[in-house]
Amino acid sequence: MILNNIPLVNWSNGVIMIGVFALVCVILVIMLINFMSSGSKKEDPKD
Repeated sequence: MILNNIPLVNWSNGVIMIGVFALVCVILVIMLINFMSSGSKKEDPKD
């Protein structure tokens, strides 16, 4: 009966860490897209 009450896996810490990692990845991708789209474009001096 005691073995039924002992959890084999504690999911709460793992789920939190995966969520934080996913959030950081999403933020980095958004920053990368933002830097790529707003990069300074060199103008041609001949125009």
